[in-house]
Amino acid sequence: MTPPPRRTLLRRSISASLSLALAAFGTAAAVVLSSAPAAQAAGVPAPSPVAVPGRGATVPFKEQEAEYAATNGTLIGPNRLYGTLPSEASGRQAVTLDAVGEYVEFTLTAPANAMSFRYSLPDNAAGSGRDASINVLVNGGSPKAVPVTSKYGWYYGGYPFNNNPGDTNPHHFYDEARTMFGSTLAAGTKVRLQVSSTSASPSFTIDLADFEQVAAPISKPSGALDVVSDFGADPTGAADSTAKIQAAVDAGKAQGKEVYIPQGTFQVRDHIVVDKVTLRGAGPWYSVLTGRDPSNRSKAVGVYGKYARDGGSSNVTLKDFAIIGDIQERVDDDQVNAIGGALSNSTVDNIWMQHTKCGAWMDGPMDNLTIKNSRILDQTADGVNFHYGVTNSTVTNTFVRNSGDDGLAMWAENVPNVKNKFTFNTVVLPILANNIVTYGGKDITISDNVMSDTISNGGGLHIANRYPGVNSGQGTAVAGTTTAARNTLIRTGNNDYNWQFGVGAIWFSGLNEPINATINISDTEILDSSYAAIHLIEGATNGLHFNNIKIDGAGTYALQIQSPGTATFTNVVATHIAQSNPIHNCVGSGFQITRGAGNSGWYSDPPACTGNWPAPVWTNGGVPQGGSGPTDPPTDPTNPPTDPPTDPPADTGNLAQGRPVAESSHADVYGASNAVDGNANTYWESANHAFPQTITVDLGAAKAVKRVVLKLPPAAAWSTRTQTLSVSGSTDNNTFNSLKASAGYTFDPSSGNKATVTLPGTSARYLRLTFTGNTEWPAAQLSELEAYTS
Repeated sequence: MTPPPRRTLLRRSISASLSLALAAFGTAAAVVLSSAPAAQAAGVPAPSPVAVPGRGATVPFKEQEAEYAATNGTLIGPNRLYGTLPSEASGRQAVTLDAVGEYVEFTLTAPANAMSFRYSLPDNAAGSGRDASINVLVNGGSPKAVPVTSKYGWYYGGYPFNNNPGDTNPHHFYDEARTMFGSTLAAGTKVRLQVSSTSASPSFTIDLADFEQVAAPISKPSGALDVVSDFGADPTGAADSTAKIQAAVDAGKAQGKEVYIPQGTFQVRDHIVVDKVTLRGAGPWYSVLTGRDPSNRSKAVGVYGKYARDGGSSNVTLKDFAIIGDIQERVDDDQVNAIGGALSNSTVDNIWMQHTKCGAWMDGPMDNLTIKNSRILDQTADGVNFHYGVTNSTVTNTFVRNSGDDGLAMWAENVPNVKNKFTFNTVVLPILANNIVTYGGKDITISDNVMSDTISNGGGLHIANRYPGVNSGQGTAVAGTTTAARNTLIRTGNNDYNWQFGVGAIWFSGLNEPINATINISDTEILDSSYAAIHLIEGATNGLHFNNIKIDGAGTYALQIQSPGTATFTNVVATHIAQSNPIHNCVGSGFQITRGAGNSGWYSDPPACTGNWPAPVWTNGGVPQGGSGPTDPPTDPTNPPTDPPTDPPADTGNLAQGRPVAESSHADVYGASNAVDGNANTYWESANHAFPQTITVDLGAAKAVKRVVLKLPPAAAWSTRTQTLSVSGSTDNNTFNSLKASAGYTFDPSSGNKATVTLPGTSARYLRLTFTGNTEWPAAQLSELEAYTS
């Protein structure tokens, strides 16, 4: 099955870059800066995600950024503002060419016979994309026209998005093209991308180029079946080869022989189903499967194991070929992924996956799959998702760029994911959601990876009890020990356009239920975070351990605490935090910090609790730019104060925001934490047809609350309704006394969809609302519960 429509999480973007030459402690790696040649485009130096020694994927290419190359074009960025061209570029900078003769010229640093380049063309008025070409010139020689297109980019509207420019919210601007030079070019060769005409496209924005030395085609293994010579598949791509390749695969299984895809481009319009067979090509630059059914657009090229309900597949090897699809839209129900189904005891090795919905969406139950040495580019949804009971499986040494959703994900929906690993991967520019995430899962490892340039509604690394089917009752919640070691995060985290505040580079969510597990984060660099470096939200996270962490540059805070939890911090050093108080925490003692040795720069007592989210300040060269920051980063006090101030400050603002909250029940993913998250567009909804229902917020200390403001989402789609409720208070969470008798309160979108309940000011730590009716829905509904002392 494919993923259900997701309740939009967290994601958006920002402005600026960084030039951090950082040496981390212990085993942490040093980040290498992309170097700008003299008299070039003069881009702002920024850490490269492909230049972190010992971490991330070992890639076969040398990457060069357009902003550091020779050009007569226009440098754009740095800028992280969602919906702008530079926000989706690597390092948040690129070069735009908008006139004939404009170019970007790269100088090879190593021999290469091939290149791929990342670019963006404007969409057309219909949203169907435009086709054009750009010239490639070697040392000023004869130009070679390389086709480029915008038909795989430019999505609009809300999730899961569409191709209608009238719905605004444009994003997913870039694509990649590849070409071979025909011979090996020596180091020092100049390779130019140059505009020859603007008739087909008024502009060409160049982000980067990857140059590599592609090995000669791999010959057919002895005794292998050949899909062309033995089964008649068409290597020109003119005829549909689906049935003939399937016949070869079936014969390979029956005869115990490998199946070989020789050089060529093969039209495949449906799944090739594999089981107990090896399917291999001449190399991903030579053997290409592509295609889509011309009449049934839900059918397209893909290599799939049998679905688990049909027994699944096992002992499969897929190796040395490319799957380059034609998916131009996101339809979550369509199985149009490059690789899918259930593959146990199987290996995917050196596969190039591009222009499909997901690179690999694996539906279990299944066990022991390894995806390695692969490239996943330009997807409309996830790069990889281990979904529904995937165990003992690994993605390693794989490069992911420009996924339309999570780059690498595990989602334990209803069936446990256990002992899976994401290691030594590089995940760059997920357009929506997170670079790497595990939704639930037991004994998970996410280590030695590089994550960079989150675009919107997500962070670099996310560990969460969220999304349907993730809960301890089914054994699918986060459990056991989650290990995240030796990761580097660069420019990760971003603004959530629903929540309207930032998401941390590393963030945790207990939306469905609190996380109660051991989570070890160690030997990790968190660099130039767009907002906070570390972030908790949507329910408690307990059992966090941070050890040997280097935080250098955070757009807002080192820690953004919006939910309770427990955490230990040892050798955690933070510098260049934009806010003078490095912690934002409105849950107070609900978040318990245990400090070990070697900490500095991130702790403050008391923390900030402003009720407002500051504009982010990004770092450049490790120094905050565009706003005020501390001259000297704060350090842990040698002798922290033990006595409270004589006159505590008066309570101001909403006392309930970010506080621990309990509920009698909730429907689907609409948990009670939504009612105290400061975002009126998310909401709590109780179980249906089950009044009375309660929601209880812990204010942290007894407060003389004089009014409660209750809100529902302000959208016009919410019709006017009256909810019947009462308010009670308690000092111990056991005995509750009435503060307001039951009455009906009307919520009208035309007047803000909110209601105010006045209270007598009786001191209470715990406020409880008890709902007994709703005229428009058979459940209690509340997007914000706000408590005030005035």
